[in-house]
Formats: sequence, C-alpha cells, structure tokens
Amino acid sequence: MTTKRSGKTANGRAPAREHAAPSAVDAMVIKIRKLISDGGLQVGDSLPTEKELCERFDAGRNTVREAMRILKAYGVVAVRPKVGATLIDDRMERALDLFSFNTLDISRRTFNDIQGFRKLIEVGTVDTLFDNVGPADIAELREINARLQSAQTIPEASEQDFCFHLRLVSILNNRAVRDVYRIMKPVIIRIMERAKELRDFNQDTFEQHDAIVDALEQRDRIHYQYALVSHLELGLWAFEEESGSEQRAL
Repeated sequence: MTTKRSGKTANGRAPAREHAAPSAVDAMVIKIRKLISDGGLQVGDSLPTEKELCERFDAGRNTVREAMRILKAYGVVAVRPKVGATLIDDRMERALDLFSFNTLDISRRTFNDIQGFRKLIEVGTVDTLFDNVGPADIAELREINARLQSAQTIPEASEQDFCFHLRLVSILNNRAVRDVYRIMKPVIIRIMERAKELRDFNQDTFEQHDAIVDALEQRDRIHYQYALVSHLELGLWAFEEESGSEQRAL
C-alpha cells in the first residue's frame, strides 16, 4: 500500500522551502567580491592573476574566467592582456547602458512610477531647494526654458525639458540625485516626447516651467508645489487621450 505524502512535517507545518545553491560561477563572483572587500582593495589596485585565483579557490580556469567576465560587465574590474585585472568604478556607466533602451514604449505603470519618484525629489525637497537656490540658478533655469520655447522639434523640446529638470534637482547639491536622473534620462525623455505629441510642445511646457521658476524665486511653497505637481501629472493626458482614441477605433 502506498502512503500519500501530505507535504507537511510531523508537527503539521509545511517544510521550509529549499533555496537553490548558487552556480559555481556565481559562487566565484561572491568569493572574489569578498576578496576585494576583506583585502581593502581600492580602485586602481590589481587582483590576483587568473592562475592565482584558481589555486586560491580550488576552481577551474573557465569558472574564474566567467566570474571575471561578470565583474567586468558590472563595471567593477578591467581586464587587459599582460596586465591582468584591475579594480575600476564604471558602475554608473553600466547602469546608463542598461537604461539606454529608449525605443521601448512607456506603460502607464512605468509613467506612474517615474513621475511619482520625480515628485518625491522635485516636490518633496522643497525646503532644501529654497535654502540652496540663488540668482544664478534662477537665471540658468530661465535660459533653458527660453531654449525650450524656441525648439523646432519634439525631440529638441524634450531635451531642453529634461535639462530644465536636471538643472532644478542640481540645486540640491546631491551628486547621487543627479546621477539617478542621468540614468533615468531615456525613460524620462520618452515620457516627455509622448506628452508633447498631443499638446503644444513649446508654449504649454514653457508656461508651466515659468510658473515653477517664479514660485522658486519667490520662495512660495504652495505655488511651487502646485505648479510642479500639475506639470508632472500633465503627461497622464497622453495616456487618457490615447486610450480614448483606441476605444473609439473599436
């Protein structure tokens, strides 16, 4: 007689889910990263040779070579003939490459996520912006906005639109925020282009930016937040109008 298994342990609980062991290559990547950390290695330092890594970790040459290829893709090491592996810091460039697929369309979920993040930064940091902003910042924002108003094409207007917002967050004096915006640029540009396809890409955006700069210059919290939130949410019209057009076509 065959006993049917219940899938539970003697105490009536479901057995703990087993986690798959990392592959030999993944395990080697972890070991090399630990070697870098424990050894206090810095950018410009050399890693042990491929042969030394094989001997240290009792691993095959192909495993070590593939692990180094992954670390190179991460922007952590550079491998050169006769020189070996050297620690670098190209992680930001690799992240920029990852976000370079700007030919993909933007879903409404992506739009909500991106614009929600931008609200947290551009609206939520209003106090720091007001503390840091100076006449030079205001002048440069107005100059960028003037270039947007005179743009002849949607891509050109979108580029100036992005420059405006990158300059705005630069007032925070936070390099990490600027880097994140640079990484997100292809997606943000696509959102801007999509909204400008359905509306006056010159005057509408120019007037919205102008209201933001006015409120920023006057340290007017209410008007600044209202103007910026309204501006960031305007792209929703692109989705709503497109959805309406699709329904009418059915």
